[in-house]
Amino acid sequence: MQVQLDPSIQIGKAKVFAVYGKGGIGKSTTSSNLSVAFSKLGKRVVQIGCDPKHDSTFTLTKSLVPTVIDVLETVNFHPEELRLDDFVFEGYNGVMCVEAGGPPAGTGCGGYVVGQTVKLLKQHHLLDDTDVVIFDVLGDVVCGGFAAPLQHADRAVIVTANDFDSIFAMNRIASAILAKAKNYKVRLAGVIANRSDQTDEIDRFNAAVGLKTLAHLPNLDIIRRSRLKKSTLFELDSTPELEAAKQQYMNLAQALWDGVDPLCVSPMKDRDLFDFLGFD
Repeated sequence: MQVQLDPSIQIGKAKVFAVYGKGGIGKSTTSSNLSVAFSKLGKRVVQIGCDPKHDSTFTLTKSLVPTVIDVLETVNFHPEELRLDDFVFEGYNGVMCVEAGGPPAGTGCGGYVVGQTVKLLKQHHLLDDTDVVIFDVLGDVVCGGFAAPLQHADRAVIVTANDFDSIFAMNRIASAILAKAKNYKVRLAGVIANRSDQTDEIDRFNAAVGLKTLAHLPNLDIIRRSRLKKSTLFELDSTPELEAAKQQYMNLAQALWDGVDPLCVSPMKDRDLFDFLGFD
């Protein structure tokens, strides 16, 4: 059963994007570079990390910032005692960074954390002047509380690679987004092919189910090293391959800002996907 979102924690006028994908696929790197690309377009951006690991905004802030749950705990969960700068941190090029964090292992729900984060941002009026909100979300199959950002998002984007596990996760995530779309405004925008020199399996799957690739980031060592350097791509010394990657993010940001038509997708059953991709 799905319950309608409390109007008091609706984000408002900002365009909201939720980024999902298989664990370790590069969602945080993608989200942070996309946030910077939006900021380079002159947009006011808030990135919200939704992972207990709380490293979504690491390359933007150069540190692991305190999470919303961390700071709420310091005031015995009395949010009225918090200031905005207790849990919001300015990152590279003015991107505002928030790490929702998560409940202690085995307790609580990630959905509660997301809801409290949005409520705090609204109470402190940070979202009043925000153009873009990006949720960087943990979870391969978008179960339980980690589907909560889909209640706020206008468009969901899936990060994938050209391999079976990534495409399997993409298929399950697409199913979850379609389920949420029955009661919320969220729609599937498309796919970011990441860490993949080839996209033949992604392309074949997209054609079969109705997905579309919005951007393609090859398996570039400079992207891997950017995280080791605590840096977004936009801060590194220029090379031809780096400029090409940055342009992919700029093009993606512009396309999402201009508006991406929702996709009509028909995800496969698990067994059918195994057969389709040629695995016994």
